[in-house]
Amino acid sequence: MIKTWTTVLAVVVASVTGAANAQAVKGDAKAGEGKIAMCIGCHGITGYQASFPEVYKVPMIGGQNEAYIVSALNAYKKGERKHPTMRGIADSLSEQDMADVAAFYAGHGKAKDGKAKEANPAVTALLQKGACFSCHGEGFSKPIDPSYPKVAGQYSDYVFRALQSYKTDGNPLIGRSNGVMAGIAKQFKSDELQQLAKYIGSLDSEMQVVAQPHFRLGQK
Repeated sequence: MIKTWTTVLAVVVASVTGAANAQAVKGDAKAGEGKIAMCIGCHGITGYQASFPEVYKVPMIGGQNEAYIVSALNAYKKGERKHPTMRGIADSLSEQDMADVAAFYAGHGKAKDGKAKEANPAVTALLQKGACFSCHGEGFSKPIDPSYPKVAGQYSDYVFRALQSYKTDGNPLIGRSNGVMAGIAKQFKSDELQQLAKYIGSLDSEMQVVAQPHFRLGQK
């Protein structure tokens, strides 16, 4: 099974990388700084927890891969990722807007402290079963394609909900359409996905919350 998934993932990467790179719009981080007003209310608050449609910490996106942020926003815009708030935000963004916002956040990462911690034998077996490193790379911080996310150190409750969403069908508010990730996630029970998410969340991360210095509430 591990060899099968590795082969499938390699084929998928080879087929989509060229097209993605050819269609890429170059982002301007400075321009992006002026376009993040719709982001900071959730992603600009350390530990902020969403309450709809599910409860989990909003993911860190500072230091995330630029191409992945654009890919995720496009998936929300197309409805391939179901989340009413994110769909509404993505619908309001042009391709250039997405590229600029992504460039801004990608430039706000942090240095990792050291090598990834080793998983216990049970989690190691799960990682091997899903061939997770085949896409997300060494320490879960070096994806083999820039349109794939760094996940090391991401909030574990968010990682768990994201993995569960690939298994969710027929829900108008929750779900993600991705054939490869769906096939991988559906191999695991919920408690196994929780173990994976907990391990991934425990890793040292290059990502962080790009916190805003203050919110000017009630001021004119």
